[in-house]
Amino acid sequence: MTRYTELVAAIAATDTGFSAHVSDDWKQGRTTYGGLSAALCVEAARRAFPEAPPLRSAQFAFVGPAAGELSMQVRTLRQGKSTLFASVDLIGEQGVATHGTLTFGAGRESHIPAYADVPCPAVAPPDACEPFHKGDTSQAPSFIRQFDFRVAGGGRPGTGEPPEYLLWIRHRDAAATSLSALIALGDAPPPPAMTLFQKFGPISTMTWALDIVGLPGEDDDGWRLLRSESETIAEGYSTQEMHLWDSRGRPLILARQNVAIFV
Repeated sequence: MTRYTELVAAIAATDTGFSAHVSDDWKQGRTTYGGLSAALCVEAARRAFPEAPPLRSAQFAFVGPAAGELSMQVRTLRQGKSTLFASVDLIGEQGVATHGTLTFGAGRESHIPAYADVPCPAVAPPDACEPFHKGDTSQAPSFIRQFDFRVAGGGRPGTGEPPEYLLWIRHRDAAATSLSALIALGDAPPPPAMTLFQKFGPISTMTWALDIVGLPGEDDDGWRLLRSESETIAEGYSTQEMHLWDSRGRPLILARQNVAIFV
């Protein structure tokens, strides 16, 4: 199995940007797992702009399938005194697979006091929670083996429960601690609309918008608590809200997705 840190370390600079090879153990069906596609866009931008301020926000459109040999092309949209807007295209044999728009912004002083209203649910610790995937996972997407999932609440696919997950999740690669590794983790669970599936079939994330509101501290243990909840399901599409906290309850990522459902 190709670990996340091994894959990222092998990213190479090219005349037009960067290249990466995604092995089959990071695939979701016939394409690269979406969270990894987003993470590769972030890695490419950070390498193209090593002096950029922190990443604050990102929007990704998963345009088409891509796997194997991929290229990343990075372009500056606008750069000011404290902000940088950049676009990244992740390209495979069939053209653009993922398009990302990234917003970097330096911190600034403000008279407004710090405020956050993203309460972390009270749940049992990961070691007290059972695995999310039970039984034979040979038919499941290959990439799920890169992560450890534990059920802290919510439902499971096909159970008819309300469309919400509450999961502990972490990389099996203990060295995967970068910002891009955090983003790679944030898209790992299946869409919560799948709790209502009466039969299983294809799904595809179309867009993913996320805001980075915190980073893990030095006391981090790698576990993330992820809550994902469908808000609407209609006409073959689902909208969902996603929150990610560290194991001490500090918010890290707030996100939204639009998912296509083909059953």
